[in-house]
Amino acid sequence: MNKKNLIIIMIDGGRLDRAQKSIVFNKFKSTSIFFSNSITYGPHTIAAMHAVFSGSYGSRTGTNSYWSTYKFKINKFKSITEYLKENNFYTHADVINQLVVPQQGFDNYIVHDELNDDLTERHKKLLEQMNEKYQVSKNFFLYLHYSKIHTGIMNNVLKVYDNFSNDFFSNREKNESRYDDLFHDAELYFEEIFTKITQLNLDKNSIILVMSDHGISVGEKIGERAYGAFCYDYTLRTFSYFLIPGFNPREIKQQIRTIDFMPTILELLGILRSKTSSDLDGVSLIPLIENESIPEHYAFSETGNPLHEKAPPKEPNVKSIRTSKWKLIFNEYDDSKELYHLELDPNENKNLIGTGEKMEEILWVELQKLINKRD
Repeated sequence: MNKKNLIIIMIDGGRLDRAQKSIVFNKFKSTSIFFSNSITYGPHTIAAMHAVFSGSYGSRTGTNSYWSTYKFKINKFKSITEYLKENNFYTHADVINQLVVPQQGFDNYIVHDELNDDLTERHKKLLEQMNEKYQVSKNFFLYLHYSKIHTGIMNNVLKVYDNFSNDFFSNREKNESRYDDLFHDAELYFEEIFTKITQLNLDKNSIILVMSDHGISVGEKIGERAYGAFCYDYTLRTFSYFLIPGFNPREIKQQIRTIDFMPTILELLGILRSKTSSDLDGVSLIPLIENESIPEHYAFSETGNPLHEKAPPKEPNVKSIRTSKWKLIFNEYDDSKELYHLELDPNENKNLIGTGEKMEEILWVELQKLINKRD
């Protein structure tokens, strides 16, 4: 037993801008490697986290929408959990439902009661139990899903307003306040969880990833009152903190993708990928962590805009490709495009399509390659 443990704490619906202003998360940032420009594949949990666990885009793995969890190609794509299980890790997930991450490889896959369970106390006890297992026989992988932001948005936004509700979009201050209250609860949760981690000295023998899967709208764009309708940065940019024993804390501003986390973790643990599984879309971030350089990769994202329907479509109809400076969005539902210069227009208000920008054609060609890449 010479490998490190792995703990992933996922803050469902955590906005990057709130984490960057948070005393709690900035304190953690001072001890960790903070990726301040990490882009999710899907602005909703199912597609986002299947991509994280497989290191590949859902357009290839089969899990590209709310409806495609059971289409995950388990014979072609191995999850990070399966790799850890094969290397004698005890694997345990505590999640919001049966659909959010691939179940393959987990010794225990437990669904908590998102309305009634005290996740702080529940997850502290799980950490204690994992620590006991680590001391006795083997390493462990613990996946903790903090779902209270999601639950609050579901009950107070998604069940109350539709995507074009004037009551919602005309009350930006109320939306901000509602979200901030939910995020504050997440701060309190994480503060206690990380205190427990340090009390158990798990920060000394574990790789710890603290991340969000996607952001949440507070009314930036009419047509999206929460998440999953568009591919704008307020839902695509996530926060990602790696605490890795032996590595110095620093902020990495280069754009990376959340699909890069799987190959990074496997390399950190010294686990080789299977030669029989499909190639990954993600790449290892070890060179960046070691203060070396790697090329920036295009970030591909997609989702299904329900428009005026009650449920999203079965296949994505909004797709985007992003660099650190530019983003192209293709809305298949009306065959329209959007181009934004993110450095000059971070809120994505000035659509540059048709203005002669050469990046329009460059990104369109690259987006087509990603859309058409299949297994």
